[in-house]
Amino acid sequence: MVLTADDVKKIAYLARLGIDHQDIESYARDLSNMLDLMKQMGETDTGGVLPMAHPMDQIQRLRVDDVTETNNRDNFQKIAPLVEDGLYLVPKVIE
Repeated sequence: MVLTADDVKKIAYLARLGIDHQDIESYARDLSNMLDLMKQMGETDTGGVLPMAHPMDQIQRLRVDDVTETNNRDNFQKIAPLVEDGLYLVPKVIE
């Protein structure tokens, strides 16, 4: 797919990007090359490939999900200016 200078200007406008006029042609060429690569990747047969979470097929070490902190909510809410039903009340700042 070949992008034109007008296409690049439209994309830059939609993305709210400011680009220099002398760079538009190089952006068009680079973006066209990226789209061609995406097309090639889309045409690749991946029917026998299993999905992976990581390209290096590594596993993540997980820690035991144990509670290590004590519950200090009551202590914190005692010194809070406004509390109701276990929730902190704050002044309205946006109308």
